[in-house]
Amino acid sequence: MKLILWFLATALTHLLLFEQVVICRRISSEPTPTPWPDRFHALLYMNLSKGDLQMSDLWYDWPRGRNVNVFQKQLGAVLYDVEWNNGTSFYFTAGARDGEGCRVEEFGVGIPRPDFMLDGDVRYLGTVTTDGGFRCHVWEKAEFIWYYEDIV
Repeated sequence: MKLILWFLATALTHLLLFEQVVICRRISSEPTPTPWPDRFHALLYMNLSKGDLQMSDLWYDWPRGRNVNVFQKQLGAVLYDVEWNNGTSFYFTAGARDGEGCRVEEFGVGIPRPDFMLDGDVRYLGTVTTDGGFRCHVWEKAEFIWYYEDIV
């Protein structure tokens, strides 16, 4: 009887250890978002939800605490958006007409750090293939940020 109990206890212990190893592998196999470079330039071509097309020329400069977006909607005026680490954003259009010009906004939060996806409540959602055919990892943060990263 003791031998059977010992065997059952040993088998149960091995089963529980195996289950923990499988769970740990499952958790550690989830990818981690790659931090951004300290400085980069990107061209973003967007098909907005209303069917409007927009191009954004993005310049990110973390060491100097600024981010510049140059927005061009299809057949629209060019909008410049200069964002700072202190939460201040300046919006202006060149050659402004009535109703256009310059405005300042205080958002209370600055540009994102290069590693902003590595802290806080970040949840891995899996992989998707975008409309353009790019295979991406997807994470969610703060219930309103969906972050896509190419699978290389």
